[in-house]
Amino acid sequence: MFRRTVLGAAAAAPLARFAIAQPASSRVLRFIPQSDIGTLDPITTTAYVSRNHGFLVWDTLYGLDAELKPQPQMVEGHRVEDDGKRWTLTLRPGLKFHDGEPVRAQDCVASIKRWQRRDPLGQELAARTDDLLATDDRTIVFRLKKPFALLPDALGKIGSPVPFMMPERLANTDPFRAITEFVGSGPFRFKADERVQGSRFVYERFDGYVPREGTPAWTSGPKRAFVDRVEWRVTPDSATAAAALQSGEVDWWENPPNDLVPPLRRNRDIVVDLPDPTGQMGFGRFNHLHPPFNNPKLRKALLGAINQADFMTAAFGSERGAWRDKVGFFPDGTPFASDAGLLALTSPRDLAKVKREVAESGYKGEPVVLLGATDFPIINALCLVGADLFKQVGLNVDFVASDWGTVVQRRNNREPPDKGGWSIFFTYWAGFDTLSPGVNQTIRGNGTNGWFGWAASERLEAKRAEWFDAPNLAAQQKAAREQQEIAFEEVPTLPLGQAYTTTAYRRNLVDVPKGPPLFWNARKV
Repeated sequence: MFRRTVLGAAAAAPLARFAIAQPASSRVLRFIPQSDIGTLDPITTTAYVSRNHGFLVWDTLYGLDAELKPQPQMVEGHRVEDDGKRWTLTLRPGLKFHDGEPVRAQDCVASIKRWQRRDPLGQELAARTDDLLATDDRTIVFRLKKPFALLPDALGKIGSPVPFMMPERLANTDPFRAITEFVGSGPFRFKADERVQGSRFVYERFDGYVPREGTPAWTSGPKRAFVDRVEWRVTPDSATAAAALQSGEVDWWENPPNDLVPPLRRNRDIVVDLPDPTGQMGFGRFNHLHPPFNNPKLRKALLGAINQADFMTAAFGSERGAWRDKVGFFPDGTPFASDAGLLALTSPRDLAKVKREVAESGYKGEPVVLLGATDFPIINALCLVGADLFKQVGLNVDFVASDWGTVVQRRNNREPPDKGGWSIFFTYWAGFDTLSPGVNQTIRGNGTNGWFGWAASERLEAKRAEWFDAPNLAAQQKAAREQQEIAFEEVPTLPLGQAYTTTAYRRNLVDVPKGPPLFWNARKV
């Protein structure tokens, strides 16, 4: 993963006050997540809401600091030998799972192997690994075929799926089948007995968690739980969510839509913040396994209809500073962004021409099953624009409206659209998940081992491998540029633009970590 400075380091968290001296309300943090959690196993999905749930419950071997550089987290440190081909990682003493059992190297090896099956950076690490083993309860050893300097970056990544450390018996679960027990290694325990699907998810402080020393920043440093409980309250209606935040019924709202941000800013009791300056990248993801989008001519024809400004305005509002158009597959302003192939997006839009090209592509009128997420305002807006556009250019759109949790579950289905599968869904990725060919899943070509949609392309994969083996930044940029050119030819995914989303919380909630929604070190005063 490319390393760059995105924020200054967070201030060290102050010492906790004794809970007995705090009012009950200060010991419960009430949070409105972006959506319901459709899948509670963060390894089997790329849904950010599942990833955010995962960070509450499980810990990672490395964390990323404010410069997106990996720092030891569950590990005490590591030793690199044999010209970079042998890495020895040593766990910190005192690590425990929520059932009281110690965290062992064997647990970590099983967790890494499960994660590697689902994650693109993990798959690259696995391909370069001769052996991964636990030599004792605290020692993990990687024996590599060739040096891989990004090993800590891979094990500390914060994009989905994250390599969370689980007990060996759970980590031995097929990575394509969700776990049903949630024994964590992090600062909070998941209260499965208080779960109300579609409404509430509850987490309690785990007193057996031992924070590491240092300065907290993003997912690195000490993770101290200053609240006894974190309650997620699923609230699909934006007006209801805004009223709850303004009245103090909840403390934090993850994703207020842009049209509601101005009144929130005017409320002196509310802080509106930009948690991730790398932004969000919007995408429409095709299913490459079945008609009609297994047809590359049809996918390329649709690219000519995309006006990113329409998608961004619908999802993020008309304020121009809230989003950017004319953006490729990498975030604008980052080292691997380029204008390669961008003429496909910046040339004049001509829907009549696109409609002719759709007909000439061989499209036979098959239903296009578009998965819509009505409870997720940003994604719902992208879906509505996409559905209307596809109808205008002659596609037979079957808009299947549901909640985001159902979309997350259904997009796993590889059956044909008429047998419970799908044709396209709309989503967005955090900028830090699309910074480079090493982590960007929207332009992978690894087929059924890849992201939902399962695009297969030897050309895309070859450029990705070239990026990993490049000797310097200039060579990496060349490989990334050429990979983007291929992506605009083969169109594994539709790029819809780049936006900057905010988060909002009550002013008495302090020391809120930067990055994705994280709940350690946050305090109510």
